[in-house]
Amino acid sequence: MIGVRLVQKVSSTPVFARVAPHVIPALDRAVHRLTRGKVLLSAQMLPGVILTARGARSGQRRSTPLACMPVEDGWVLIGSNFGRTGHPAWTGNLIAHPDAEISWKGAEIPVTARLLEGKERAEVWKAALVFWPPYATYQARVDREIRLFQITRRDTRRDTRRAGDGPPG
Repeated sequence: MIGVRLVQKVSSTPVFARVAPHVIPALDRAVHRLTRGKVLLSAQMLPGVILTARGARSGQRRSTPLACMPVEDGWVLIGSNFGRTGHPAWTGNLIAHPDAEISWKGAEIPVTARLLEGKERAEVWKAALVFWPPYATYQARVDREIRLFQITRRDTRRDTRRAGDGPPG
């Protein structure tokens, strides 16, 4: 597809890395709000979620539109920061507070994040490069290792049994 290749090429440029972090999230938030959580503008090219996590230092809820890579048991979030030098703030938030929520296709889903490391990270990184080749350019531009997170649904069912109501013993 010519359109996808053009977007991949443009998204790999340093100019895009400077401009996109300021423009794309703002547009995504506006479209997401206007469509009551059903549409993310950036998801027209890549699947996307709105991640809501507590701030690492403030503890306040922070919502961030992100591209994601759907996988069999959840999603992978890639802290590329468009190939800019620092880790994006949301990655530090997930390390400090791994329980979060995502908005995925209009559904609010409680999730738990796990930072991928070692062999597991290497395998997922290979899949991410197939999924979106510009990630290689982003990694080449920075000295830090781009963080990858496995995001899985969190079981929010609560044990409603009262003390003493357990199974007979």
